[in-house]
Amino acid sequence: MLVEEIMKTEVITLPPNATIASALQLLQEHRIRHIPIVNRNNEVIGIVSDRDVRDASPSVFIKNESTEHSELDNEIKMIMSTPVITIHPLDFVEEIARVFYDKEIACLPVVNENKLVGIVTEKDMLYTLIQLTGITVQSSVIEVKVPDIPGIIPKVATVFGKRKINIASVLVYPYKNDPNFKILVFRIQTMNPLPIIQDLRNAGYRLLWPNNIPEPKA
Repeated sequence: MLVEEIMKTEVITLPPNATIASALQLLQEHRIRHIPIVNRNNEVIGIVSDRDVRDASPSVFIKNESTEHSELDNEIKMIMSTPVITIHPLDFVEEIARVFYDKEIACLPVVNENKLVGIVTEKDMLYTLIQLTGITVQSSVIEVKVPDIPGIIPKVATVFGKRKINIASVLVYPYKNDPNFKILVFRIQTMNPLPIIQDLRNAGYRLLWPNNIPEPKA
C-alpha cells in the first residue's frame, strides 16, 4: 500500500508570518494537531503542533491582557520546528510506519517535487495497519509454526484453498529467537475454523493458536 492511498489531501497550512493566535484558532476549529508552515511556493519550511502553540501561549493564570495579546501576536515561525521530515506519495506505508516509530513523531507532510500535496498522521497510520490485518471483517485467527523455507506460505495456504475459505490477511512473525522457524498468522473469513484446524493438523502443521482445541480421538 502506498502513502498516496491513505494521505489526506486537504491540508490546513499557514505562512511563516502568521500569528500564533491564528494557529491556535485553526487547531481548535478543525480539531487537528499539526499545521505545516509553507512559503509562497507551497514548500514545507516548518511544522507547528498543538503542543508548540500551547507552550507558547500565556498561562491561564496571567490576567494581564496586554501580555496575553503580545504573546499570541508573535509570528508562527518563532515556534515552528524545522527542518521537517517529509515523505513521498509513492512511499510504502509499511516503511513509513518505521519512520513514525524511529523518529517518535506524530505527523508527516507528503511532498512531491518539493510541493506539499498531503499529510499523514499517526492516527491515519494506526487505522491503516488495522485494515491491513483484516480485523475489520468478521473472521477467525489461526497461528501456525512453520520452517523458514522458500514456498512455505503458499504451501500452507493450499490447505485453506481446499476448503474454499477466504484469507483476509496473512502476517509473518519471527519465532522467538529461532531463525529456523517463523509464525504465520492467518485471518480467515469463517466463524467455524474447526474443520480447517483439523486439516492443518492432519497435514502435519503445528498450531500455536488456537491451541486449546483437543484433537479428536482415534
